[in-house]
Amino acid sequence: MQFTSKVATTVPALAALALLAGPAQADIVGEPVTYEVNGETYQGYYARNTALGDNQPTVMIIHDWDGLGDYERRRAQMLAEQGYAAFAADLYGQGVRPDTLAGKKRESGALYQDREAMRARMQGALDQLGELDGASADEVVAIGYCFGGSAVLELARSGAELDGFVPFHGGLGTPQGQDYADVRAPLLILHGTQDSVSGLDAVADLTEQLDAAGADYRVELYGGARHAFTVWSSEDRYHPEADLRSWAALQGFLARELK
Repeated sequence: MQFTSKVATTVPALAALALLAGPAQADIVGEPVTYEVNGETYQGYYARNTALGDNQPTVMIIHDWDGLGDYERRRAQMLAEQGYAAFAADLYGQGVRPDTLAGKKRESGALYQDREAMRARMQGALDQLGELDGASADEVVAIGYCFGGSAVLELARSGAELDGFVPFHGGLGTPQGQDYADVRAPLLILHGTQDSVSGLDAVADLTEQLDAAGADYRVELYGGARHAFTVWSSEDRYHPEADLRSWAALQGFLARELK
């Protein structure tokens, strides 16, 4: 297991710097994207640097259990600033953004109970990538936070043909009857040692399953970090060092996998 990481300058970031040095002008733009999955309407968020043109390596972001909000939009902008097209998917539906504990449990719980629906909504978001200016549907890494981290692992188990999967402080449990036999790309699991949702026993169980499947993976553990350690607004759980180190680990992963 890897416990620390160093900041890596990404290939897309270097390309962006080269463009900025020339006549092209960077324009980081973000906009809502409305799309349909199985007849239902969803609204994601898309950010990109328009100076980088078409077929930019792309990151799909899966939101926490409160739905797509300011946090995911800011993460998408941060990725666009690094030279990636970034699409924050919506797994709940347009306008469904629960703001109570009961509502968050209801919406996330419905998808935990219906894994086929979860997979279909993520696939619908992936299908949308082909319609977005600047994005590449052929160079994609999926990342997710908390509930979104669990969803990213679900996407990996589904056999989705992406370039990588990165859960941040996600739920690490595997539903009965599932395994990682069909995983087709590397995984980077970023987790805190004090996570109360998925503790170190869950980390160990996950690594056993990934080993059994012969998966390509790496785990980074952040000492003392609790669940949701990257969420800036969580005063009692935010861990700045773990946030920065996990973000640097993501940048290194993207530079390796999105070539």
